[in-house]
Amino acid sequence: MQRIRLALVTLFITVTLLWLATAGGITGGYPRFWPLRADMVHYSGALAISAMSVAIYLAIRPQWLERLLGGLDKSYRLHKWLGIGVLVVSTVHWGWAQIPKWLVGLGWLAAPARRGAGKAKDGLLGWLHGQRGFAEDIGEWAFYVAALLIVLALIKQFPYRWFFKTHRWLALVYLVLAVHSLMLMPPAYWQTLLGAVIAVLLIGGTFAATVSLLRQVGRAHQVVGRVDGLTYHPDNQVLHVNVSLEGPWPGHKPGQFAFASFEEKEGPHPFSLSSAWQNDGKLSFAIKGLGDYTRRLPQTLRNGDAVTVEGPYGCFDFGGHKAGQIWVAGGIGVAPFMSRLQALAGSNTDNTIDLFYCTSAPDQRFIAQLQALAASARIRLHVQVAREHGRLTPDQIRQEVPDWLQRDVWFCGPARFGSKLRQDLTEHGLPASDFHQELFNMR
Repeated sequence: MQRIRLALVTLFITVTLLWLATAGGITGGYPRFWPLRADMVHYSGALAISAMSVAIYLAIRPQWLERLLGGLDKSYRLHKWLGIGVLVVSTVHWGWAQIPKWLVGLGWLAAPARRGAGKAKDGLLGWLHGQRGFAEDIGEWAFYVAALLIVLALIKQFPYRWFFKTHRWLALVYLVLAVHSLMLMPPAYWQTLLGAVIAVLLIGGTFAATVSLLRQVGRAHQVVGRVDGLTYHPDNQVLHVNVSLEGPWPGHKPGQFAFASFEEKEGPHPFSLSSAWQNDGKLSFAIKGLGDYTRRLPQTLRNGDAVTVEGPYGCFDFGGHKAGQIWVAGGIGVAPFMSRLQALAGSNTDNTIDLFYCTSAPDQRFIAQLQALAASARIRLHVQVAREHGRLTPDQIRQEVPDWLQRDVWFCGPARFGSKLRQDLTEHGLPASDFHQELFNMR
């Protein structure tokens, strides 16, 4: 989370400082309202298009940014907060642009004095800046559409299959807003460092929007396969899906995830890989019935069905710098730990690892499988059934693992549970960098 906050704050502060350096040399002070309004429109517009450019670029899942941000799950969390920032800042931008016009129409505000046209810029930039009416119109309508699409994306009850389709429309809206920005940004800005930065962001955003519109996101990392094994655990509503790939897979580390598409109309869903890579072309997913689509899979998925797998992604790879580790799994959050257990299977020495598996819907067959894996990997397994033992607490972890400060903590499960656990353990002395959490909520 620290990297997400740092990236978000860095972007907005950088654009702000560059704008202050640029606008300060152009307009000076604000003896009247209209010069202030013009600068606020330009400032909020620069912030909005910069944030949207980065958000659009993150949406195409660039792998080179994964390690920098701490995993694709962190990239998508940053994408979400950038989207919220775009919604807020663009609303402010719209307000500065539209409300004064309404006030003039109502006679509550004096219209600005018209300046002569003799200072019009020459060349392409001058022509672009001269198309104000057209640029303002397309920008206003693009703002309305973008605001609607962002709000829909933030509503968890909005079905994923519709979210997947409508969210792609933001790429087209972005291209319209890029044209809007290109036409209305003051020509003097392009001669400054602010203009250079925004130009780079517009190029990157336009590239990403084109990739999205052409449906090429993640295409280079996709492999086609077939379902070749299904095991359903009804008590905890977990479906184990085995997949045989028909193309080359780069291999994955335990703890990583991939996007799987079982139905083209539904789109790709991210699922943790629950199997270790054995270089045999086989993968496994543990899928919890959490939504309409995943609850239907046990009835609709069949052996031999085609599946497209994209990945691997994620940095939840158990690469801590301490000798011992504590794993905490909430519900289906146990999937990445199962992958790591398989990788450690047959270990000749005891591993300094404690796994806490927390569940409110125990399935004895599933737990027996987990116990067998833990025994083979020579780690300590603690099964915490909520209705029998209560919910797992940080105090319980400290009691069960006396040397907990000498270990890394790896958590995958409900976000609120993870946040409380992180806060408590760090307050008791665990360095924040030693708490690793999978933010597996892509929306």
